[in-house]
Amino acid sequence: MIKLQTGSQIGSYKIQRFIARGGFAFTYLAEDKDGRKVCLKVGDVAGGGRYVTRGLEITTERSEDWLSPDETPAEAIFQTRDGVRIDFLDLHEVDELLRREGTLMEGTEHANIVRLRDWTEHDGRPVLVYDYVQGKTLREKIRALEGIRLNWFLSIVRGLQKLKGEGRFTYHGDLKPENIIVKPSGSVVMIDPALRGMQGVITTTPHYNPLLLQDTKADVTGIGVMLYEILTGTLPFDDVPWQYAGSEVGGEVERLSLSYFLSYPPPTELNPNTPEALERIVYKCLIVPEYDLEELEEDLVNFLRKG
Repeated sequence: MIKLQTGSQIGSYKIQRFIARGGFAFTYLAEDKDGRKVCLKVGDVAGGGRYVTRGLEITTERSEDWLSPDETPAEAIFQTRDGVRIDFLDLHEVDELLRREGTLMEGTEHANIVRLRDWTEHDGRPVLVYDYVQGKTLREKIRALEGIRLNWFLSIVRGLQKLKGEGRFTYHGDLKPENIIVKPSGSVVMIDPALRGMQGVITTTPHYNPLLLQDTKADVTGIGVMLYEILTGTLPFDDVPWQYAGSEVGGEVERLSLSYFLSYPPPTELNPNTPEALERIVYKCLIVPEYDLEELEEDLVNFLRKG
């Protein structure tokens, strides 16, 4: 990886401290020449979240040298004729993904998604410069047993619809508690969208996108999984991704497999206090293909009004 030490200089940015690691990159708090805080994102030497814990200690603190329980890295998933394969990406592939991310995020502006401020390079490798978003990730708030508000998800749904309508950012694709920051004001900001790379590879977190969808339904599914996790303290699907993800579900074998895969314990079995209307929202997010952002927004609004 690019070694970034506290006090070191990357272009016009001075490193303050390490923030977090993911499956493919590390982020650092830095300051620009005017003293404004920014977030620098740099690539690791290899990528692949399912393997990132090998040889790493899991601790409560964050460092480049270990993994925090508040971090669930995305994975590099290759879609082939024989199904899906999770594998490593090398340094050059990681850098290509970062450049693709820069292209995607450049000019994408909305209050509910982090803003890309600048690009730079260090030792010939790309470095993305984002606004620094102060706050806690949704994962941190869940682990701290802090109150979770449904209007955070409503804001995300509305933000995604607005971004899609503008034509530059059609879906996020990797919504999970680690990629949602709740600011002290209570507003929410999405970070780290899924990316499509070379040779059919996509980057996402299968526990929150088990069918490896590449449209707004991926975001609806991710929200459904997060709601399920908040309600029950566990995830609905264990063996992810689905083995036929990304392929046409036309044959009887595939249909039966999908039906079996999508079976999960209803939230009320694990948490009898789950509101019936919220359980229906989770069901439609996870199971109903036609249930998209517009329908989810309507259901969330109705639930919040009645609550």
